[in-house]
Amino acid sequence: MNDIAIRVENLSKRYRINLVRQRYRTLRDEIADSVRSLFRRNGRNHQELDTFWALKDVSFDVKQGEVMGIIGRNGAGKSTLLKILSRVTEPTEGRAKIRGRVGSLLEVGTGFHGELSGRENIYLNGAILGMKKAEIDRKFDEIVAFSEVENFIDTPVKRYSSGMHVRLAFAVAAHLEPEIVIVDEVLAVGDVAFQRKCLSKMEDVARGGRTVLFVSHNMMTVQVLCNRGILMVNGKVTVDGNVTDVVSSYLRTLEQTAGKNISERTDRRGRGRVRLLKVQVCGANDCPSATLVTGRPARFIFYVSAVLPQMSCVFTFYDQHGSPVTFFNSALRGPEDSRNPTIGSKFLCEVDELPLVPGRYRINVAITSEGELEDHLDLAAFFDVQQGQLRGRPIRHGNQYGNVCLPHRWTVPT
Repeated sequence: MNDIAIRVENLSKRYRINLVRQRYRTLRDEIADSVRSLFRRNGRNHQELDTFWALKDVSFDVKQGEVMGIIGRNGAGKSTLLKILSRVTEPTEGRAKIRGRVGSLLEVGTGFHGELSGRENIYLNGAILGMKKAEIDRKFDEIVAFSEVENFIDTPVKRYSSGMHVRLAFAVAAHLEPEIVIVDEVLAVGDVAFQRKCLSKMEDVARGGRTVLFVSHNMMTVQVLCNRGILMVNGKVTVDGNVTDVVSSYLRTLEQTAGKNISERTDRRGRGRVRLLKVQVCGANDCPSATLVTGRPARFIFYVSAVLPQMSCVFTFYDQHGSPVTFFNSALRGPEDSRNPTIGSKFLCEVDELPLVPGRYRINVAITSEGELEDHLDLAAFFDVQQGQLRGRPIRHGNQYGNVCLPHRWTVPT
């Protein structure tokens, strides 16, 4: 294990679900449980029905200095794995051997004590990592400057905003120089400027020879930072290898999900008073199509289960790397928008000239009512864009400079 920083062997984690704490048991309770047991399906016992395996037989090695991305859908077991490696929770079966100090950033403010100031929490976290006071002193000013909380460094962190929390937490994890850095979706928090700052710092950490485990749903960021990846599905590692190949496998699994009947999917969130039932992508001839053309008309139709007051539809295009490209929001009304009660329970968005460059895109959809999220569904639809013309200007494949081409005009010297 000389060059192995992390070794995971047959790691499994089991949780009990649907358990209600009971103050006392009555005869009626015992009789009711006995009746329920008669209707257990497939002969499974009570313990099996109440058991959920968040991880099952996970094994892999991470070499020193390796930067590995862990990807997968929500509920795949990524965060559970990182919590075990960070010693936040214990595994049910198997073991994980870690060589070196671990700095973890699993969620906003992880490891912070609310009653202590930002200054005190920096030293507390450093001590937990096994660092000497002189080491922390040497990095202290750099941490504070990066976090941008200079004016509040002696304020108890319980009074920090979520943005201040994550800035200080990331600064501590990135600057105290543990041998192993574990980061879970932190670069998705905070404003755009801070996200870019974090990404730049993570690139420095990766180049500095430290071992990094990185979880993110942004496939572009994963591919920029990582040289290796693992794909997790239902608590198991299904693909392990070059990060580009792993991301491609992940995107193929997403397309399989998008092919299911939307109304039957359970991987959604929101209050649920309204549900997205169907997404229809149409080309220039108004016929449903999985292929659109740059510069030609496109229509996107979102069928919903009901209509509520102040309801709106928001959908976002993501490119083949999982990066957001552009969004449309029916609540941001313009002079050409209209209301039409005859269309029934659906939203219709029309684009006269599709500005997307050729490639593969997916659609995420959110339905809101009175400012509250009713339904949100990732990967509601996929579509391809073929090369075409935008205002007579040819738009071809292989554009490496972006995903959107805006109508424009040049004046050039003769």
